[in-house]
Amino acid sequence: MPQEALITRLSRAFPRVCPAVWWREPGVNPVSENGTSSELIVNGVEETHHFARSLGAILRAGDLLVLTGELGAGKTTFTQGLGLGIGVREGIISPTFVISRIHPTLREGPDLVHVDAYRLATAAEIDDLDLESSLSTSVTVVEWGADKVEQLSDSRLEIVLQRPGSAEIGEELVFDFSEGDEDEQRTISIRAVGPRWDNDPQLAALLTHFRS
Repeated sequence: MPQEALITRLSRAFPRVCPAVWWREPGVNPVSENGTSSELIVNGVEETHHFARSLGAILRAGDLLVLTGELGAGKTTFTQGLGLGIGVREGIISPTFVISRIHPTLREGPDLVHVDAYRLATAAEIDDLDLESSLSTSVTVVEWGADKVEQLSDSRLEIVLQRPGSAEIGEELVFDFSEGDEDEQRTISIRAVGPRWDNDPQLAALLTHFRS
């Protein structure tokens, strides 16, 4: 589908609910194989959900998303939006105590595998989840999966949700774990890694839509 047509389709399917601002480094393609990062400022959980739903609509079986964010940043809200875009049943909750949940699709398309890796400390614990067995037929979202699940695929979207008060010091993210306001701004950082996302026209069109 041509990029212009996809932008029109996105505009009709996901009308803007509140303003957002999109930043990227001038002259750099945000969807490149070397993992260029981009940032989106969203105004509260409603727009977090809205953006995630739009992203979910362009995902396909085999996609891996690594999701990081402190308490109240909107990780579950983000995954709920992804689920709507993918086409799974509503009612996604955090898999904190069961570690992993599979949400079957309600239409033709991939299932959603939702993992909370916060308590997983070793490669063996990750292997025990057997995520490889469902990876090719599902969209896999791993909360707190940074430095734990990258071996699953040579392509992934690394997504970090930050609330005001969080900061990046060197290569470390320092989070504000105080209870947040649903209406406060969040920063969504996206790093597209690997050949799956190299100059992907759908993701490029989505980003164009949200920064317009």
